Amino acid sequence: MKKPKTMKALEELGRVRLSKSFYMRDFLHSEIAAFHGIPNIPDDPDLAIAAGERLCEELLEPLHATFGRVAIRSAYRSCKVNAYGNRNGLNCSSNEANYAHHIWDRTDGDNCMGATACVVVPWFADRFEAGADWRALAWWIHDHLPYSTLYFFPKLAAFNIQWHERSLRRIDSYVTPKGCLTKPGMENHSGSHADWYEDFPQLTPVVVS
Repeated sequence: MKKPKTMKALEELGRVRLSKSFYMRDFLHSEIAAFHGIPNIPDDPDLAIAAGERLCEELLEPLHATFGRVAIRSAYRSCKVNAYGNRNGLNCSSNEANYAHHIWDRTDGDNCMGATACVVVPWFADRFEAGADWRALAWWIHDHLPYSTLYFFPKLAAFNIQWHERSLRRIDSYVTPKGCLTKPGMENHSGSHADWYEDFPQLTPVVVS
């Protein structure tokens, strides 16, 4: 697929189904793009679609099947949108750091594909507001899903979740306790962490059509 240069072509890109519950259009909205009038359109739609399919099928669909609706806060960013956000202090890291993260249509320095979305799980957001520890959801994901990186934020217990060809299996947070929760080599990285999420629903298997 070529980069869309007309509204009709952009509509067609938005209609691409990435998984059972998600379409490409779900991931193209950006407040930066909307407010500052910068098109958030992939230069390489095929790569963005391929990375987005893995993110949705392997990570977002299991979350959706198990906990209900997954709200997308921020996902795909074009290079222009991300660069603008980085230059203007809008919580965007450099383009190079975001390749195979929020910039789905670029491989990273190791030529690996990846995709990141910032999401909210309303089922857990309600619990978090009532005092639940963000680490409960972090450890549930760690024990059940093939994520690469997770990064948790204070508002709504939103978190960045990344699929990547070379999974890092690392969790960080801006929520207390801040910093790195786990990464390979740490004593807490292996084994079950089920004590953290005893009252969580069981993982609902997802059948990929």
